Amino acid sequence: MLEALGLSTTAAAVYRAMLDHPQDGVDALAARCTLTPVQVHDSLDELGALMLVRASADRPGQMRAVDPAIGLADMVARQEADLAARQAALAASRAAVTRMVADRAEHRATHGERLLGMDAIHARLEHMGRTATFEVLAVQPGNQHPEDLHASRPADTEALARGVAMRTLYQDATRHQPHTAAYAHWLLSHGGEVRTAPTIPQRLIITDRAQALVPIDPTDNRKGALHITEPGILTALTDLFEQAWNTAIPLGATQPGDPDTGLTPTERHLLRLLGTGATDDTAGQRLGISTRTVRRHMASIMERLDATSRFEAGIKATHKGWL
Repeated sequence: MLEALGLSTTAAAVYRAMLDHPQDGVDALAARCTLTPVQVHDSLDELGALMLVRASADRPGQMRAVDPAIGLADMVARQEADLAARQAALAASRAAVTRMVADRAEHRATHGERLLGMDAIHARLEHMGRTATFEVLAVQPGNQHPEDLHASRPADTEALARGVAMRTLYQDATRHQPHTAAYAHWLLSHGGEVRTAPTIPQRLIITDRAQALVPIDPTDNRKGALHITEPGILTALTDLFEQAWNTAIPLGATQPGDPDTGLTPTERHLLRLLGTGATDDTAGQRLGISTRTVRRHMASIMERLDATSRFEAGIKATHKGWL
């Protein structure tokens, strides 16, 4: 558990030993943890940087462990603040990319080309996959059309066989969509990496950080796509992908609810969306889930809050710090 908060295994062992045996000095801790005194000193430095140990008032020159209810809670709070900052940066990047792509959507010089129709899009995706030399980055929001997944497989198979690194970002909802989940697990089994998040940027494919494909209409990727090679736009798109990737969860990993609220990541995002005035339909589209699922999530949240209306649920969620 402590390792998940950023502690090394060695430092975690020393911290537990200090909590259980507060009178132990460095030598005693080393013997108890089967470590060298140097390793114990290094662990104390690590624990000190994380504010989990402090100087002992009773034993000059020695350290005491900070109560986990204080020290670990502070660590979690710092991590939550860091995550909130990354999410804010992601939102700002998403807005900047949307504006930039919109400004360039009509540009048809050497740095941009409009592809109309799925045949043209599939042909370009196949070419991008077959010419990729080291990396393919993909954002795939919503449920995927089975025919699109089928069309992608040959190029993906060939690229993975050549050792091209493939990272794909899906929405959490796809974990429960059979054909999309099956394709995601197929990517994993062939050496790709897959992560999911409640909300992700618009559909996007980047190869070798040198060319990208984005939909002309984010609400309907089948209308056409814009092929981009403009370095400035590519840098912004790649940064957007990396920020979204860093806050996503690997496919196959469990998604535990918040220990304080019991909310899953999807439920927390849903509350935030509805709190900004989004309708059930709009929130469902953003999260890649049906309106019925949105209402089922809200019914569960209202039950936990003992609220008889969404308005009351919003007030109680705010008072509890859920929003």
